[in-house]
Amino acid sequence: MNWSGINPASLWDAYGWTIYPGGGDTFLAVVAEQADGVSKAGLLPSIFAAIVLGLVQGITEFLPISSTAHLLVFTRVLGWADVGQKYFVDAIQFGSVIAVVLYFWTDIKQILTGSLRAWQSRDWQSEDWKLLVGITVGTLPALIVGFLLKDVLPESALVIAGMSIVMSLLLALAEQIGSRKRGFESLQIRDGILVGLGQMIALLPGASRSGSTLTAALFLGLERQTAARFSFLLGIPTLTIATLYQARKALGNIDSLLPLLAGIVSTFIFSYLAIALLLRYLQRHNTWVFVWYRLAFGVALLVAVTRGALS
Repeated sequence: MNWSGINPASLWDAYGWTIYPGGGDTFLAVVAEQADGVSKAGLLPSIFAAIVLGLVQGITEFLPISSTAHLLVFTRVLGWADVGQKYFVDAIQFGSVIAVVLYFWTDIKQILTGSLRAWQSRDWQSEDWKLLVGITVGTLPALIVGFLLKDVLPESALVIAGMSIVMSLLLALAEQIGSRKRGFESLQIRDGILVGLGQMIALLPGASRSGSTLTAALFLGLERQTAARFSFLLGIPTLTIATLYQARKALGNIDSLLPLLAGIVSTFIFSYLAIALLLRYLQRHNTWVFVWYRLAFGVALLVAVTRGALS
């Protein structure tokens, strides 16, 4: 097909997309240039932005590196303030909820049915019963404190940078002193309580829900894969309730459902992949890659803030 004589700007007006022959670098420059008015440029750019944000949300929600931190950076650097509003990025977490529930459905069903049998037989030493009680009790602190502080928690790049550095150091310490001898069958109610208290740290932007719970579980001597698995299961109620709470705002503020649906689908796909890859990775590897990444990420944010590139 002969593209000569075609004005790229007219293609943008007509189709909400731009054809540039300059390759990847030029394309990224175009994305950044158009990002200021992504919601005004058309439906397709808004869907594209939602898919990218879903990718970021999906990958970073379950890796111990903070989805809040990365979404803030992406939305501010690319100027996607309209598409990346807080209620929107909170709502696309629904894709993460679906992914973690589907991935652990067998475990969830086992815990619920086993707990029901334990209740009927008054077997309070049942592993399933202790796990259910631990998850339930461990969920309450984060929900209660999160509800009370939902409007006062700071969400600035400086706070996120600081928390990223602090959590990298805590994860490094947990990696160093954790015994990593306890398997899934050793979980007790107190583990749910203590890891649940660790989950409260994730209320601070940049701390990471999966990062704080994984770190707490490693401190308690759990094996790496067991720690991650328990972290995911413990986070399901909190993530689900928080997402449903925010979704009502999204449904009342968006002009089109298509970007939201695109973001949710993208989030689901990459969340599922992130869960599977992390569990497989932790079977044979330690968490130092996340320690160094979070440390470098936090330092980079601090530099950006001090130079005025990010606020």
